[in-house]
Amino acid sequence: MEWRKYYMDLMLVPFGLVIILAYHVWLWHKIRTQPFATIFGIDADGRRFWVPAMMKDIDKKNIVAVQSLRNVIMGSTLMATTSILLCAGLGTLISSTYSVTKPINESLFGADVGFLVALKCATLLTILSFSFFCHTLSVRFVSQVNILICTPQDVKTMVTPEYLTELLGKATILNIVGNRLFYSALSLLLWIFGPVLTFLASMAMVLILYNLDFVAGNGKSKVEDSIENDI
Repeated sequence: MEWRKYYMDLMLVPFGLVIILAYHVWLWHKIRTQPFATIFGIDADGRRFWVPAMMKDIDKKNIVAVQSLRNVIMGSTLMATTSILLCAGLGTLISSTYSVTKPINESLFGADVGFLVALKCATLLTILSFSFFCHTLSVRFVSQVNILICTPQDVKTMVTPEYLTELLGKATILNIVGNRLFYSALSLLLWIFGPVLTFLASMAMVLILYNLDFVAGNGKSKVEDSIENDI
């Protein structure tokens, strides 16, 4: 039967993607229930204090605030540029009439049918395009914060620390989503050489992200310990 030609692709690649998706669902649950056990919860808590501190003494800390936000913009711009360049490279690869596409049709332990080759490229293009979209939106929000954080504080102003913290939080979430999509696309790039490599890369990616996303210790921070002691 025709499906037997690419049964490994239909089994290993979706299973690897499900593992990555399940890990991020579990990570989201941990962020909601035990925020200080993850770096995202600690970063969110830091942003909540960083923005008012910058706005309170903006005359002396304006350079620090602008440079910090500029570094975030540069990181998102780099990732967005890399994503769109990979999309352009894949587009060139697909439209090439030369033998450059031959390695794609010689996958290891996978199918070499034309439909699957098109599916590989279409999946990569979709994920990288969404990564580019998220990073560009992140740049937009950070740029807005970069301008508004230097706004003079007046009684009637609508630019409050809470508003800027919310904008910076949206930018951070978009940056994280864009990065995770990009990491998933890196695993799928190995699909060109076969589904086995993609599955192994997905497993390795989850292990690496776990060590980067969670803080060492018992999952409690000094803030949580102090709150429990006060109670």
